[in-house]
Amino acid sequence: MDIRTLPDRERDIYNRIKSRYELTFDSLKVGGKTLRLLKIADIEEFLDGKDPFANVSEFPFWVKLWEAAMVLSYVMSSLPEPKGKRVLELGAGLGAPGLAAAAAGFDVTISDYEAIIMDFQKVSAAASGLHTVTFTHLDWLNPPELAPFDVLAGAEILFREEFFEPLLNVFKKYLKPEGFIYLAHDARRKSLPLFLEQAQKDFDITLNKQVIKKQGQDITIIVNRLSRRKDCPTK
Repeated sequence: MDIRTLPDRERDIYNRIKSRYELTFDSLKVGGKTLRLLKIADIEEFLDGKDPFANVSEFPFWVKLWEAAMVLSYVMSSLPEPKGKRVLELGAGLGAPGLAAAAAGFDVTISDYEAIIMDFQKVSAAASGLHTVTFTHLDWLNPPELAPFDVLAGAEILFREEFFEPLLNVFKKYLKPEGFIYLAHDARRKSLPLFLEQAQKDFDITLNKQVIKKQGQDITIIVNRLSRRKDCPTK
């Protein structure tokens, strides 16, 4: 990636991040288009042995392109009739699913909770030639007023049980009555069934499994689609 081709604003952001971290770009081909995702070059050194399945409160989930995010990117790129439909990616991290949706023609808002994370996302969007994506700070405990969305999406966002209820409230607040929510998680994520048990009170839920290979091992990704039950309240 030739940084000189970035627009001035995103190039300035890149240089600011570069002063703190060694950087590289991952390429992800989705729906016939290539996304360029800015990330920290030496993730293992940055993580310093943290286990995403053991120390969830300490793990910086945003630094890695998760297998679940890759699978969700393919799902988003294949959704029908994108024109005029609005997508919100929650807890976006590197933002691959949201960028895939934007590349497919959706009107996309990518959200997260830290400015540094959104800086990475903004550079990635520009590097991928996606100049109409909106970025917003979104605190699940105090969500801002936003117009409702046709689709909500999130990959590897279920890692702390104390956030289950706030996240469900976010779903109810932002999802259009006939909209859908797409979630993707590694099957090893122990919090997933706990969340789905709670979510089924207000949402109809379907499940699909995708198995991908990484370094000779099978990784099972669970993709859930949620739709609002007729008696589900809005917030």
